Amino acid sequence: MHNNYYFLKQLTPRLSERLEGLQLMNCWSQEKDELVLSFAAARGKLKNYKEFYIKIIVFPDFAGLYFSDQFERARKNSVDLFEFLNDKQVLGVRQFENERSFAIEFEEGYSLMVKMFGNRSNVVLFKDEAVIELFHHKLVADNALIYSQLDRKIDQTEAAFERANREARKLYPTLGKVINENFEDELKTWSGLQGIIEKLEKPTFYIILLDYETRLSLLPLGEIQQTHSDPIEAINAFYIAHSRTDTLGREKADILRKLNKEKRQTELYLKEAYVRLDLIENQARHEEVGHIIMANLHQIPARSEQIELFDFYRNATIKVRLKVDLSPQKNAENYYRKSKNEKIEIDKIMENIDNRESILATLNEHVAAIEAFELLKHLRNYLKAKKLVESKNNNQNRDPHKLFRFENHEGFDIFIGRNAKNNDLLTQQFSFKEDLWFHVRDAQGSHVLLKYKAGKTFPIPVIERAAALAAWHSKKRNEGLAAVIMTKKKFVRKPKGLPEGMVVLDREEVLMIEPKA
Repeated sequence: MHNNYYFLKQLTPRLSERLEGLQLMNCWSQEKDELVLSFAAARGKLKNYKEFYIKIIVFPDFAGLYFSDQFERARKNSVDLFEFLNDKQVLGVRQFENERSFAIEFEEGYSLMVKMFGNRSNVVLFKDEAVIELFHHKLVADNALIYSQLDRKIDQTEAAFERANREARKLYPTLGKVINENFEDELKTWSGLQGIIEKLEKPTFYIILLDYETRLSLLPLGEIQQTHSDPIEAINAFYIAHSRTDTLGREKADILRKLNKEKRQTELYLKEAYVRLDLIENQARHEEVGHIIMANLHQIPARSEQIELFDFYRNATIKVRLKVDLSPQKNAENYYRKSKNEKIEIDKIMENIDNRESILATLNEHVAAIEAFELLKHLRNYLKAKKLVESKNNNQNRDPHKLFRFENHEGFDIFIGRNAKNNDLLTQQFSFKEDLWFHVRDAQGSHVLLKYKAGKTFPIPVIERAAALAAWHSKKRNEGLAAVIMTKKKFVRKPKGLPEGMVVLDREEVLMIEPKA
């Protein structure tokens, strides 16, 4: 929740207190996806007065903040940015309503917005209403932002809650995954929802371990590591704790999250299977109903749809449904026939329960073993031996022509992903750095790979064919012309934590092409 709206809502007033009246001395980047802002009351010949630094981290898989009174700038490999703001005085910090973003407002109409949107995080410089510079230039959609329209107005009344069928996410989309998953029952009622909101508006800040991951929380969850009352202290403590997580801890956390997700799914299946068995056990079985009908043939009028008969198995009266066009004897035969399917269903449920209980036991063994490892080498050896990670060599035994859609055009192979997971497989494991990679712009679609052939250049008709396929296998297939991104595979990256099918491009060209099947 370190980039959650409710945390930022607590942080920004405190940040405004620290920054108001200070001037921006300098802004620079010395690490990719990191930005440092230096503030002070005045410039000095040797040292600035009352310095304050903000480090903004906007990695695709992590967006965060860190505050300090001291910061050593690297002598090399650092570049000045947003130089329009140098020596401008801070007027305050503005939190945008119902958004994970805030802005530091300067004199002369300048505003620097920090947008904490997961893999779309960015830092955007405004002059009055318009964007004049981006930190991440590849997020071109940010150029269209209008400063006065960044607040998100939402009707959050009880009447609106009822109109939304008591779905809290529609009124409070910024609650976040952790709260939605851990307070599901409370969020179903208006009083419960308001109780959660009240705690978020007046929180204590917790550094917690939840699902094997260090988090900053406004509510007591998981294993509490630290407690803070000041939001700046809290986010600094979280950043330090997050940064200290070593490779062993990250790899253990990743595999344990996957195993525990599989455990939850298996436990849910078992719960539902036992409920189904219990339902069958506690109601009259079809074979028993057949016997009851045969024992009461004389009491059943012709063409009856339903009749109450004495159930001598349970010493009670039951209602029996009948087919009006069948005689009582034929109805009994029908129940006997259904009883065979019922027995097959019971046997199948029992077989599945045995299989799932075996899987659950194995998952529990894996979780216990992985939690105990203290050396990275031992963890990786265990994962490899138990086949819990896919070997890189496995691709040698898999035929890409079967895994992906395929077309050969003028002697060049073109492969097309089938879904998000399949896209990742194609781009990450079946590609060469000189292959051409295609994807429709600003829409969902397949990754398309045009395979490189040693010593040959890509003919224009082949490139156009691959782009047309990328447009066709996308949400823009019905458009007359679609914008398709083209780049070499070596410029396509997938940072850790990105959702399935999503990548980051370091370089790209755009082709306007007609979608063709």
